Amino acid sequence: MQICVCEKPSITMTVNKVMVSIGSTDGIRCVDVFRYPDGSFGFQEFRRDVEDIAGWFPVGVRSSRKYPTKLLAMRAAYKSVGWLERQ
Repeated sequence: MQICVCEKPSITMTVNKVMVSIGSTDGIRCVDVFRYPDGSFGFQEFRRDVEDIAGWFPVGVRSSRKYPTKLLAMRAAYKSVGWLERQ
């Protein structure tokens, strides 16, 4: 598992601030935990194809729920995104 801040085009970056990005060991998937403008937190899963220069694309799970802390959003992401638990 890699934890990094990865730049990728997403609606979460235009209105929300990415706090942490957790990447898969193969570098193809990641989950961003972000802060909404109101101070709450959420997460989004992304995928990229190494052959495609367009970058990262939102896929799979996106939390529609808001969490009061970054830690709670991260815990929810680990429960919701299967590959995170296998890292």
